[in-house]
Amino acid sequence: MNAASMPLSAARKLGQKTTLFLDAIKFHESIFALPFAYTGMILAVYAESEAARWYPTLHQFIWISVAMVGARTVGMAANRIIDRHIDAQNPRNASRHLPSGKLTMRDMSLLTLAALAVFIFAAYQLNPLALALAPVAVAYLVFYPYTKRFTWASNLLLGWALAIAPSAAWIGVTGSLTWQPVLLSLAVALWAGSFDILYHTQDYDFQKQAGLHSVASRFGVAGAFRWARAMDAMALIALLALGLWLALSWPYYIGLVLAAAFLVYKHRLVSPDDLSSLGMAFFRINAYVSTTMLVATLIAVLL
Repeated sequence: MNAASMPLSAARKLGQKTTLFLDAIKFHESIFALPFAYTGMILAVYAESEAARWYPTLHQFIWISVAMVGARTVGMAANRIIDRHIDAQNPRNASRHLPSGKLTMRDMSLLTLAALAVFIFAAYQLNPLALALAPVAVAYLVFYPYTKRFTWASNLLLGWALAIAPSAAWIGVTGSLTWQPVLLSLAVALWAGSFDILYHTQDYDFQKQAGLHSVASRFGVAGAFRWARAMDAMALIALLALGLWLALSWPYYIGLVLAAAFLVYKHRLVSPDDLSSLGMAFFRINAYVSTTMLVATLIAVLL
């Protein structure tokens, strides 16, 4: 190999590793969480702007987007690294990139550090409070994968990992935090936690065998479904309360009704006796919920 081809070969290898890394962390599923971050961003401008301007600046939009994707990447990568030995023992997860050897620990660690640097830099570009709280967010994202080892509330804590997004976006716009984004984050925590509870009912037998903790392992699969339904109902109540608090116009409530319909359909897709639909269709429905609320909020604010 000549000297000119060596950099090209290294670049190609890095590209292949990056593609595997993005697949390992399911990068394409960022759409699952980003819409609620954008909802928090839009409501922050709506609630705080003296000029009644509904849209964030381009600078805010770009760096909030980069920060959200960076934080999610760090969280997912940390989860893969921390749980690699558990994944190797779980038949459902044994084909993941670290247990199967598609990526090495060095690969995953270096790319995770790169994502962390991007996230911190994005927070720096926003405001001092965003930068100051960025390490706190990272610490939580790295901590929560361990919770399945000692508490059945691990599914609820996963919900709060995603719930950071709307409050963080609010901070990114205003440089401060009030109770309205906390209420939005509560709704996201309940909605995401409900999904995680149902998703991990697939691993009930493995969790019991491995001594891992979840709502399903503590209350049974049928009990997990009751928890999930109750949490989705509370998420809708929190979103309703937020709309009333901010005096949002009628399109917001149309979106809320549609989101409720999607959640009802989600619960009709699966049952304690039939988990066969806990796949991409399930993920898409949750993406529909978050996207519907974003579009409804945007239209409501425009009006």
